[in-house]
Amino acid sequence: MSMLQRPALYLLAPPQHQADPACRGLTLAHPAYRVGQGPHLFRTQLPTPLTGGIMVLDHRDFDGTGKAEPFCQEVVRECAARSFQGVFFDFEGAPLPVLERAAALLIPTFQKRGWSLYLPPSYAAGLPGAKVVVSTALSGGSLRRHLREAIDAYGIQRVVLGLQWACEDFVLPARDGSGRPLTRAELNELLQKRRPSVYFSDDLCAHYFTFMPTGESPHFILYDDAESMEKKLRMAAEMGIKEAFLPYPEAAEELPKLLSTRKKETP
Repeated sequence: MSMLQRPALYLLAPPQHQADPACRGLTLAHPAYRVGQGPHLFRTQLPTPLTGGIMVLDHRDFDGTGKAEPFCQEVVRECAARSFQGVFFDFEGAPLPVLERAAALLIPTFQKRGWSLYLPPSYAAGLPGAKVVVSTALSGGSLRRHLREAIDAYGIQRVVLGLQWACEDFVLPARDGSGRPLTRAELNELLQKRRPSVYFSDDLCAHYFTFMPTGESPHFILYDDAESMEKKLRMAAEMGIKEAFLPYPEAAEELPKLLSTRKKETP
């Protein structure tokens, strides 16, 4: 990846982990904010001197009622006070109209200030001024095709990589495409106990192995490590994607390895 434009990496680090040595020198995205009733902007306790990075908002427990304008004013004030360079609406589920309106209202203000608004695909339709965070969490199909479809739909300048550390146990046949999340400790225990042959899926850009407990259905284990994450970033760079979000402290032991690999490839 030495001749490619590497995606800028934003580390999604909760406040209690932002002093970790692994976070030093990285641009932090702060999952410390949520949309509360009103709607109003609520926050966890952030260090007073903290400045820079990206605000990350969730909307759990928000009922979808209220007016967008006062909420937008609160978001802009907080971003200005903290010198944030953007906001990530890390929302799940069907779009809520009041938050769609909030996104539409924030875009022109953000553009004037040089800030970015990052949205999930469900909120991106009709909002060409926002960037779209496309998740790498796949249990089937092709990651490259998934990203290409996003690029075709939104344009390369808008697509941002939403990296996810895959670590799941699928009991076959997994007809619904969902598996049981594994902790890294559980994964390491399986690797040590089963001593499986581990393969790499070029389509999913992740490692996998199978095993069959006595008297049970076969299991398919899909997981990421520093190597597979670097390959995802390499793929994104080849396709022209310029930014990526990475969750932390998930797979915390893999982050130094990933950063070390990227530094070695610096031209």
